[in-house]
Amino acid sequence: MMSRNLARIMGALALLWTVTAAASDGPQPPVGEATAATREAQAQVRESLPLDDPADFEAAHRGFVAAIEDPRILNPDGSVSWDTQWFAFIDGEAPDTVNPSLWRQSRLNSIHGLFEVVDGIWQVRGYDLAVMTLIRGDEGWIVVDPLTTPAVAAAGLALANEHLGQRPVTAVIYTHSHADHFGGVRGIVDERDVAAGRVEIIGPYGFTNEAVSENLLAGNYMSRRSSLQLGNHLLPGPSGHVGTGLGQRLSVGDVGLLEPTLETSSNGETLVIDGVTFEFLDAAETEAPAELVFYLPEFKALCTAEVVTRTFHNVLTPRGAKVRDTLRWSQVIDVMLQRYGGEAEVLFASHHWPAWGTEEVAGMLRNQRDRYRHVHDQTLRLANHGRTMHEIAEELEQPAFAAQDFSVRDYYGTLNHNSKAVFQHYFGWWDGVPASYHQLPPVAASERYVKFMGGPESALAQAIESFEEGDYRWAATVFNHIVFADRDDEAARRWLAASYEQLGFQAESGAWRNYYLTAAHELREGVPSQVQVGLGSLEFLRAVPTADLFDSLAVRFDPARYAHDPAEIQFIFPDRDEAISVDITRAVAFPRRGLSPEPVATVTLDRALFDLLLIGDAELPPLLEAGRVQVVGDGAALAAFLGALDQFEYWFDVVTP
Repeated sequence: MMSRNLARIMGALALLWTVTAAASDGPQPPVGEATAATREAQAQVRESLPLDDPADFEAAHRGFVAAIEDPRILNPDGSVSWDTQWFAFIDGEAPDTVNPSLWRQSRLNSIHGLFEVVDGIWQVRGYDLAVMTLIRGDEGWIVVDPLTTPAVAAAGLALANEHLGQRPVTAVIYTHSHADHFGGVRGIVDERDVAAGRVEIIGPYGFTNEAVSENLLAGNYMSRRSSLQLGNHLLPGPSGHVGTGLGQRLSVGDVGLLEPTLETSSNGETLVIDGVTFEFLDAAETEAPAELVFYLPEFKALCTAEVVTRTFHNVLTPRGAKVRDTLRWSQVIDVMLQRYGGEAEVLFASHHWPAWGTEEVAGMLRNQRDRYRHVHDQTLRLANHGRTMHEIAEELEQPAFAAQDFSVRDYYGTLNHNSKAVFQHYFGWWDGVPASYHQLPPVAASERYVKFMGGPESALAQAIESFEEGDYRWAATVFNHIVFADRDDEAARRWLAASYEQLGFQAESGAWRNYYLTAAHELREGVPSQVQVGLGSLEFLRAVPTADLFDSLAVRFDPARYAHDPAEIQFIFPDRDEAISVDITRAVAFPRRGLSPEPVATVTLDRALFDLLLIGDAELPPLLEAGRVQVVGDGAALAAFLGALDQFEYWFDVVTP
C-alpha cells in the first residue's frame, strides 16, 4: 500500500514538473526592463532633441516663493490626497524605461510650490494635474481653477495666505468643464458665502451642462478608461508612473462642484471682478466643449486656460470624450495672437509654467496655432486624396518646428491619434472601406485570425519572433488576437503584457505610456477589482441640475427588466420647488421638467434626500416608513422603474474580452 501511494505521489510530482517545465520552455518575455530595441529607440530620441536646453527649467523655477513643507497633503478622513515624494525619483538622466523627452517633461512638472507670475498674480503648481492661479483683487483673491479635490486646493490657498498675506476668496473662475479645474472648489469656498453674494463663481458659457455630460452621463465608462490613461493604479517609478505629460497625476479625494453664479457670454465680454478687468474670450469646442480664456490688461497677462499649454493636447482623449474641433481650436488661438500677441508680456495657463516676454508669448501662440491647424489641414488634404484614417496617421510627419519647440511635443496628445480624431470629426468612425463597415466583433474575429495563423501555438511562435525583432506594434496585434480567442492563454497574456510594456517605455506621450503600462499590469495581475472606486460624490451631485440628474438615470434604464405597463411617474422635490415627470415606455424612461397631467404615481421627497439614495448613503424602505418619502398612487410602477435601473460595474475588462 505504501509503495503504491508513493508511486502515485511521485507520478503526480513528475506530472507537475513536466507542466512547470513546459510552461517555462522557450523564451520568456521581459518584465520591467527595456529591451535592446527600446534602448535604441530611446537613444534616437536623445540624439534628435535638444534635451539639455535649460530655458524651460529656468522658466519653471522663476518666481519661486515657497513650497508646502509637509510632503503629504491629507484629506479630511486622513487619506493622502497628494505626496510630493511620489515623484521624487524623477531627477538626472532618463532611465532606459522612460522616453527621454517625457522624462524631461516630468522633471519640469514635478517642480512644485507657490510662484509669482507677475506682481499681483501667483500660481500654485505641482500638487495636482492642473495649476491653480491666484489674482490679487481689491478685497481678496480671485482664484482661477481650484484643482481637482478640496484638500490640495485648501493647502494651496493656505500656502499663499501664509506667504503673501491673509485674504478672503472673493471670486472663483472655472476656465472649463473638466473636473481638475473645478473639483476642489469646496476646499476654498463656503457655499453659504456664494449664496449670500460674498463670493462670485464664474464659468464659461454652457459650463454646467458640459460638466454634467462628461462627468455623469458617460461617467462610469469614461472613468474606467481614465484609470488606464492617467495610470491611477500604477506605482510611481522608472518602470511605472512617471507622469501624464499634462501634469504628474490627479490628486486623490472627492470631487466637488458649486454651480457658477455667472456664465460668460458666448460672444465674449469684459467684466470687472473685485476691481480687476477681465476681457473674456469664448473658447468653446476647443480643448473642452465649454471653455474660456481671458486677458488682464492691467497686468498685460494672457490666460490661455487649457487651449494653449506646453504640450500638443488630445483631440480625442484615450479615456473617451467628445471629439474636439481642431479648426476652431486653431482659430481661437489666432484670435489671441492677433489681439494680444503684440501686447501681452506674460502667458499663463491651467497647466505647466508661464512664458514671459512679448516675443516669447507671440511665438508660443503661433506654434500652438500651427500645430492644431497642421493636423487639421494635412489630415483633410490626405483624406481628399483618398487616404483612409489609418493610412493618414502613418503618413503624417511632425512639423519641423516641433523638433525645437518642446511646448508642442506629443506629451499628452499625439500626431498619430489626433489625426484619426480629425478624420472622425469629419467622416465618423468608419474609414470608408466596405470590409470594415460591419466587421465581426473582437472575439469572433480573433478566433478566426488565430485559426488562419495555424492555431494558437503557431501564432504565438510567430508573434514572439516579431517581438524579438523589436516589432512590438505587430507583436501586440497578434498576441491580442490570441488572448481574445482564448483569454486564459497565459503565455499569450505574458507576451502581450511585455509588448505593451515596451510600447509604453518608448512612448513620449504620458497618456500612451500610462495606458500601455496599466494594460500590462492588468494582464499580469488581473483587474484590481478589490480596489474601491468612489464614482458618486455627494458634493458633485448636489450641484447637478435635477433634469440632468434624471437624464443620467435614463441612461441606466434597462427596458427588458421593466416588468410593468407603460406609465408616467412624477417626482416632487419641495426643498428645491422642482418637479420631474418620467414617461416610462417599453423602450425608454423619458424625463420632462414639470408635473405630469396623468401620473400613475407621485413621489415626494427632498432632493437632498434623493441624492443620498443615489450614492447609497440612504435606503428607501426606512425612509418610506418614517414618512420622509411619500408615494401616492401605484407603488408597483415606482418599484418596477427603480428595479429596472442598472448598477454599473466599474472594473469591467478592457484589455481582455
